[in-house]
Amino acid sequence: MLTRLLLVLAALLFVATPHFTVAAAVDDVDWWENAALYQIYPRSFQDSNGDGVGDLQGITQRLAYLKEIGITATWLSPIFSSPMSDFGYDISNFTEVDSIFGTLDDFKALMVQAKSLGLKIILDFVPNHSSDECEWFQKSVNRQDGYDEFYVWHDGKVNAETGEREPPSNWVSVFGGSQWTWHETRQQYFLHQFQVKQPDLNFSNPMVREHMLDVLGFWLDLGVDGFRIDAVPHIYEHRNADGSYPDEPVSGWSSDPDSYDYHDHIYTKDQPDTVELMYEWRDYLLKYEAEHGGETRVLLAEAYSAVETLSAYFGNGTRLGTQLPMNFQLMYLSGYSTARDVVGNIDYWMNTMWANHQTANWVVGNHDTERVSTRMGAHKVDLLNVIVNSLPGASVTYYGEEIGMANVETECTEISCDNRDGERTPMQWAPTKNGDFSTAESTWLPLSTDFERYNVRTERGVARSSLQVFKGLQQLKSSSAFLAFKQEGGFSYEAVTEQVLQIIRTNLRNEEYRILVNMGNKIEKITGLSNKVYEYILVTAYSVHRPGETIDLSESIILMPYEAIVLRWLA
Repeated sequence: MLTRLLLVLAALLFVATPHFTVAAAVDDVDWWENAALYQIYPRSFQDSNGDGVGDLQGITQRLAYLKEIGITATWLSPIFSSPMSDFGYDISNFTEVDSIFGTLDDFKALMVQAKSLGLKIILDFVPNHSSDECEWFQKSVNRQDGYDEFYVWHDGKVNAETGEREPPSNWVSVFGGSQWTWHETRQQYFLHQFQVKQPDLNFSNPMVREHMLDVLGFWLDLGVDGFRIDAVPHIYEHRNADGSYPDEPVSGWSSDPDSYDYHDHIYTKDQPDTVELMYEWRDYLLKYEAEHGGETRVLLAEAYSAVETLSAYFGNGTRLGTQLPMNFQLMYLSGYSTARDVVGNIDYWMNTMWANHQTANWVVGNHDTERVSTRMGAHKVDLLNVIVNSLPGASVTYYGEEIGMANVETECTEISCDNRDGERTPMQWAPTKNGDFSTAESTWLPLSTDFERYNVRTERGVARSSLQVFKGLQQLKSSSAFLAFKQEGGFSYEAVTEQVLQIIRTNLRNEEYRILVNMGNKIEKITGLSNKVYEYILVTAYSVHRPGETIDLSESIILMPYEAIVLRWLA
């Protein structure tokens, strides 16, 4: 709490506004390659009808804010009809809007407003499974209308010693326990890599793939600009030639046989057919673009997989796949991570994805991960925002990270009892009732106790607040030097000391930005960085400098603990 208070007090000391040179986009950079992406969790962004839960009309009311802070595109966590066993990731109808969020007309109105503001909308696409309340599953249970093999069914096997029927394999669900559940009506086991109420679709069935292409087409026809594909590594499972399923080996990571970590998931993750499916979906989008025109439609893939696997998702030289296999390397940083740790995480991506495809994206938070302020400390929120927006490629921001929101302690309620609730609490808009998120007496999850200090309205008036730093970074992403990352020598990064990260962005017009980030808690004195004179154009709360000051880097530069700065040299 003291650190967060010092952050605000330091920010109040100076009121100078950062300034940048904004240039037209480089011709060979498609919109998604340098995009500022923003994830909205619809339940928690804005409530328009006073029921304490966010909705589509609320998002529409707040789209101008995204334009204000420099966002290119926003992706929405699931808004589709659902029993909400997994808060929308259990879909009962893939082409309907759940009444919690509004109506299809509300979505169409949102699209109109987004287009008028020049914002792109990306939807969450959840192909691995449906809800067990989905019409498709009910038809499959009853073997109706060609839906017999629409899901993964199996008779199981009989234990030779007991004579009892058992699951087909030892596979364990992501949420623990067997991936196989017996269905009395059908008299077979069905597969669910996640909850029991989330049966896995059978993508070996061409009919399933056709249905999913129809889902993509439905939303594309309504104007969406792409899809974030959920749980990509789990879409396919390995099946033996005789129709049986092999047991997975023990991993050694857990002693609990019911834990997901107990096995090495060599048969239930990252199967070769999954890569081919990414190519199939990209082909569909390319065909759609050819027939309907407009800008590139994008695919983001959520895959907690090795970078080498993500490289295959992107393409293989002859086939194109997902443009943005999401890069979670920076989410593995902790409060103790050094600049050398950061460089190591960057290298893992750049040495494979950038080297092979010249593409990058950087994610530091989402609805399943503790917020940066909680897992790394409030004093490092701005540092992470500086890093992800200074590196080449797309940046992905989880709502509220731009104002330094932290996790909130929550208790089980009738609405929710999820260990991820802490990072899903309502957006903090103003120091008023419910943070101006809702007029209800109570909200579906509680607000942070410090929302009166950390909110959009307050931070708009503080020059070095996290919000102002974030807005300055988005201006930087539009500068010609930051759009020149495909040019030879357009960027570099290194740990100049154990704790100080340096990123350099340049273009062929001799415009250069030098970004320095002190990850440590000690003052750092650095010499030998350059023989040029630079101007401070962006400084964070811990800096003692002002935008507009100059420094000769042929001499030394001093960085305060947790300070990040952006310097500009213009020949």
